[in-house]
Amino acid sequence: MVSRRRAADRVRPVTITPGFIGAADGSCLIAVGRTRVVCTATLEPGVPRWLQGKGRGWVTAEYGMLPASTGRRTRRPGPGGTSSRGTEIQRLIGRALRAGCDLAALGPNTLIVDCDVVEADGGTRCAAITGGWVALALAVAKGRDDGRLPAGPHPLADQVVAVSCGIVEGTPLVDLDYADDSRADVDANVVMTASGRLIEVQAAAEKATFSQADLGRLLRLARTGCETLAKAQARAVQLG
Repeated sequence: MVSRRRAADRVRPVTITPGFIGAADGSCLIAVGRTRVVCTATLEPGVPRWLQGKGRGWVTAEYGMLPASTGRRTRRPGPGGTSSRGTEIQRLIGRALRAGCDLAALGPNTLIVDCDVVEADGGTRCAAITGGWVALALAVAKGRDDGRLPAGPHPLADQVVAVSCGIVEGTPLVDLDYADDSRADVDANVVMTASGRLIEVQAAAEKATFSQADLGRLLRLARTGCETLAKAQARAVQLG
């Protein structure tokens, strides 16, 4: 049976520092245990060519890891590109954040969320999504205040949060750090809204298959973890 200092349903200590990058439209530093990610959001006029004239905006994301973020130096991607893992993660971040937005309310504008991993100890994509939403919310607030975004319906329909979970030595756990993840029989990432609606579930057998009942247990753990993360988001952007 796996042992760790946290209860199976408890996430690591979470700290979100809003306004971490002063020049950005919206930004934060999110720390989930020893995993730390700097998230910034930039509001730009215009939309991709395929969206022009359709009366709605766009949200996209980029993701990267600083060279020393994993303890051993990670090579920077080649000119004009990112790693295949980075491409997959940034597409996930973009999909996740768009799911919590009313794109029509953005008008013909694009929000770009950049997520840079400062230190990686498991769950970097989930921390990037959770912190990316905070940066996005702050950028939207600034854009509405200074008139760059249209008045009317709010572009953010719901908070978007994400947490990892898995089965480690037979025990379902939430918010896997690197030590947990490296021993996991089953590994999953769950993205949902603060109201509990699922956005994306990524689950895979790493060392052993798992049952539908196992998946249900993991989703319940993820819901509990996401509730904690959503409260941290709300404090950071002063909701409620």
